[in-house]
Amino acid sequence: MTSLAVVQAGLASPSSTQLLATRLAEATGRLVPGLEVRTANLRDVARDIADNLVTGFPGARLREVVESVVGADALIAVTPTFNASYSGLFKSFVDVLEPGSLAGKPVLIGATGGTERHSLVLDHALRPLFAYLRAVVVPTGVYAASSDWGADGLPARVERAAGELADLLAGRASTTPADPGFVPFDQLLAGR
Repeated sequence: MTSLAVVQAGLASPSSTQLLATRLAEATGRLVPGLEVRTANLRDVARDIADNLVTGFPGARLREVVESVVGADALIAVTPTFNASYSGLFKSFVDVLEPGSLAGKPVLIGATGGTERHSLVLDHALRPLFAYLRAVVVPTGVYAASSDWGADGLPARVERAAGELADLLAGRASTTPADPGFVPFDQLLAGR
C-alpha cells in the first residue's frame, strides 16, 4: 500500500493552510488507488517541536509525526507565508528531521497567504529547502492567496500538482497535460 504524509503548519483550526493541504491530499487520493494518508497538524505538536529543539529528544507525539513523514512514500507540505517565507513552526519541524531522511522522497509543496505578492515563497523558500534535503519536488507547487478561494484557477493547480505527485509515486514520467497558457522558451525565441 502506498502511503502519503501530509504536514501542514496552519496556526488556526480550521485554516486556509489546512484546507489547501486537505484538497491536495484528496486530489492525490483520487489518482492513487488505496492511498493511505496520514495528516499532521504541526499546531498540535508545536510545544513538542520546541522541546525537541531545546533538549534534542522528541516526545512520543512528535516522534510519531516524524516517523510518519520519514516512513511515507511521499509528502505534501503546506505552510502559511510569513515575511515572504515559510512559517517558523514549519521550519522548526523541518529542523527536527534527520539529515538525509527525505532524500529521494517525492514532495508536493504548497503555501497560503493574504495576497498573490507572496506566491514566490514556493520557488524562493520551499523549493530550495526541499532541494537541500534532497527530496524530489514536483514541478507544480500550489500557492493559494485569499482571493484564490472560490476562483477558477486554484482547483486546476491542485489537480495538476496532485497528478504530478501521483505520476512520481507510480514511477512514470508526468502524464499531466501542459498548462495551455505556457509557452516553452524555445518557442518564444522562434516567434521573434
